[in-house]
Amino acid sequence: MSETPPPLASRVVVTALGLDRPGIVAAVTGVLAEAGCNLEDTSMTILGGHFAMMLVVALPDGLATATLEAALVDTGRVEGLTVTVGPLPSGAGGRGGEVAVRHHGLSVYGADHPGIVRGVTTLLAGHGVNIVDLTTRVIGPPERPVYAMLLELQVPEALDTATLAERLAGLADELGVACELTAVDADLL
Repeated sequence: MSETPPPLASRVVVTALGLDRPGIVAAVTGVLAEAGCNLEDTSMTILGGHFAMMLVVALPDGLATATLEAALVDTGRVEGLTVTVGPLPSGAGGRGGEVAVRHHGLSVYGADHPGIVRGVTTLLAGHGVNIVDLTTRVIGPPERPVYAMLLELQVPEALDTATLAERLAGLADELGVACELTAVDADLL
């Protein structure tokens, strides 16, 4: 009796985490390129000296997920990375055509204190706004740290942006921060 081969996935999610150093992106994407994979969506960042990447990868016909994962895990060991590969569920990839949206950027700056991210993201969620990307940093001198948060948003067409901006301004006053909502061209990323 022959064993049934594992199913092939057309798209997978690859994650890699490890101490930051030059060459990580080249090593991981080298394995993907050699396997004939195509990078569709990527996000890579450094957090507290650690490098983190998430990739949506299209697999070529005939490449089993397990084969790719084995190659990436081997490279991960050499590079000091923890690597995972998992299937991307069919239909995954954000709001797409479900809800008509406009793209906006939101910047938030103010004295660093707990609750800023929670307050802003709770307000956005309450208005049906999808956060596509969120980056935070503490900037400025240690004696006067400033919290900086940048968000890329999908705002439902049905939501009046003037109302959203007004509610963000009210929240900004409560949190002691400044918020600026700006329309952006979706084709820029």
